Amino acid sequence: MAVTIAVETPLQDDLRELVEALNAHLLPLSPLEFQFKMTVEQMAGADTTVFVAREETGRAVGCGALKLADDGLAEVKRMYTRPEVRGQRVGSALLGAIIDLARQKGVRTLLLETGEGPGFEGAFRLYENTGFTQRGAFFDYPDSEWSRFYELQLTAGATA
Repeated sequence: MAVTIAVETPLQDDLRELVEALNAHLLPLSPLEFQFKMTVEQMAGADTTVFVAREETGRAVGCGALKLADDGLAEVKRMYTRPEVRGQRVGSALLGAIIDLARQKGVRTLLLETGEGPGFEGAFRLYENTGFTQRGAFFDYPDSEWSRFYELQLTAGATA
């Protein structure tokens, strides 16, 4: 499947719908108190860059975001692809764009939190195949059985 990846504002109807689909996907997978969602309004903050994958018709089929933190750290947020495009490397393209921007911005360590358990196997494969390694909890995330944490060490000029 041919998709284009571009930086876009999350404050548009089709992105709101995509984030709603992500939230609906996550709802049955873990307790609400262990779902660390950003709203589209939070995603529109100056510290966050949102990437959108669109198919040839212009339909949004995936998203992901880079949220900058201090001390050379940043976090991958709101990674999602519609079920009908999974397995077609849309997630890989989104994650690649996020990693490229992180490098351009001088990020040394890229972090992410995802759910733990059935329903997250595709996410685990994507992150591990991209070079992310498991680590302990970071920032203000609780260390729990419902989360899996990853990091990717970035070096100038390196590719994942």
